Amino acid sequence: MNQYVTGAVIKELREKNNVTQLQLADKLGVSDKTISKWETGKGYPDITLLDPIANALSVSVAELISGNTVYNSNISANMLRSQFYVCPVCGNVIHGMGESVIHCHGVLLQPEEAEETDENHKIFIEHVEDEYYVQIRHEMTKDHYISFIAAVSSDRMQMVKLYPEGDAQARFKINGVKKIYFYCNRSGLFSVTLLKN
Repeated sequence: MNQYVTGAVIKELREKNNVTQLQLADKLGVSDKTISKWETGKGYPDITLLDPIANALSVSVAELISGNTVYNSNISANMLRSQFYVCPVCGNVIHGMGESVIHCHGVLLQPEEAEETDENHKIFIEHVEDEYYVQIRHEMTKDHYISFIAAVSSDRMQMVKLYPEGDAQARFKINGVKKIYFYCNRSGLFSVTLLKN
């Protein structure tokens, strides 16, 4: 991570939790003047205090450092609300069932927003016995390729990682699949909703 907790973040979270500077100071074993110094940018909390500050303000250390508080609205863990995060440096793919704070190679990753397929990203889905055979007509060179294809139902996600110079195809057990996602390293995430199994 390339940043440190700021006083503005501490102040915002403290006020959001209806905690006074004195109350926060008591929880951390410091003076209220110390809290005031942090919040006005005249000092920083010691690294050993990050975990206690995060606990006192009901956030994770990652949320405290990034300044981005995450509220997971998908508490039922419905896989159809899946989020995909892709690192622009290494291509690492991270799947989440809700909003997350994810860093890779020092980059704060944002969830990819799926677009509808287009002329350059055509998907063909064939029902073969108890599987879907998925094929994407797309070049698969070292510079331009489909990175993964995923099939998502309400309770599970199946993912196939693809590699340059391979084939942009995959097979998935039908198992209630409602959505197919795929990721182009240049154009981003695409999805298609299946009407019935």
